Amino acid sequence: MDIGVTIFLTDKSIGVIELARALEERGFESLFLPEHTHIPVSRRTPYPGGGELPDEYRRTHDPFVMLGAAAAVTENLKVGTGICLVAQRDTIVLAKEVASLDAVSNGRFLFGIGYGWNVDEMEDHGVAPKDRRECVREQMLAMKSLWNDDEAAFDGKYVKLPPSWAWPKPVQRPNPPIFVGGAPGPKLFRHIAEYADGWMPIGGAGVRESLPALHQAAEEAGRDAKDIDLLIFFSTPDKGKLDYYAEMGVTRTVFGLPSATSDVVLPLLDKYAELLTHA
Repeated sequence: MDIGVTIFLTDKSIGVIELARALEERGFESLFLPEHTHIPVSRRTPYPGGGELPDEYRRTHDPFVMLGAAAAVTENLKVGTGICLVAQRDTIVLAKEVASLDAVSNGRFLFGIGYGWNVDEMEDHGVAPKDRRECVREQMLAMKSLWNDDEAAFDGKYVKLPPSWAWPKPVQRPNPPIFVGGAPGPKLFRHIAEYADGWMPIGGAGVRESLPALHQAAEEAGRDAKDIDLLIFFSTPDKGKLDYYAEMGVTRTVFGLPSATSDVVLPLLDKYAELLTHA
C-alpha cells in the first residue's frame, strides 16, 4: 500500500518546493493538494467539519501551479489533486492543465476530483448546486475524449464540444488515474464505474460495508470490480489502521498535514515516515 500526504499549502505554510523535496527524501509516494478558488464572506454554507471555517481555506494556492512546481524538483513523487473542484473549472482548459501536468511530470499525476460542498463558492462560478454531479460527469467524459481522440467531441446538456484538436495528450494512457471523492451512494458509485479508476473517501469509516455496492456498480457497468482502486483520504497515521486498510484492499492511503510552517511540518513528516516500512 502506498502512502502519501495532503496539505493546504498557503502563503503562510511551508513552501511547496521544500515540502516536495522532503517527501521524496523520506520515501513518501505522493503529495495531494486541495482546491478552493475563494471563500465568499457571506459564509452561507456551514463548514462540514463543524465550527468556524479554518483560515487556510481562504488562503489556498492553486493546486495545478503548486503541483507543477513539486513535479519539477522531484523525480519519483506522484502529484495529485485532492480534490479538484471540476464543476468550477472550464472543461477544455482543465483537460489541457491535466494533460500538461501529466506530461511535465512524466506520468506522475493523480487526478482526485469532487463535486464541492461550498454552495456560495460554486454559485460564483455559475454552478447550480443541484446540477453539479451531472455537470462533473459530462465534463469528465468530455475530457476523456480530449485526452484520447485525435478529433475530440462531446454533445451533452452541460458540455458541448464540437470536433476539436487538443494536444498534448497525457503520458498515462488512456488517462491519469481518476479518483472520485464523496460519501458512498448509488449515484457516486455509478459515476465511478462509468468514468473513474477509484474511490477516495475521507477516512475509512463505513468503507468496508460500502464495497459490495461499489463492486456491484462496477459489474453493472461491465467492469471488473478489482479494477476499482481504493484511496483512503485523511486516514489515521496508525500501524493498526494501515494493516486494516491493507486487508480491506486499500491501495493508497493519504495522511493529513497541518497547514503550518516547516518547523511544524517536517518533524511530523519524520514521525509519519516511521510507518512507511509497515505499509
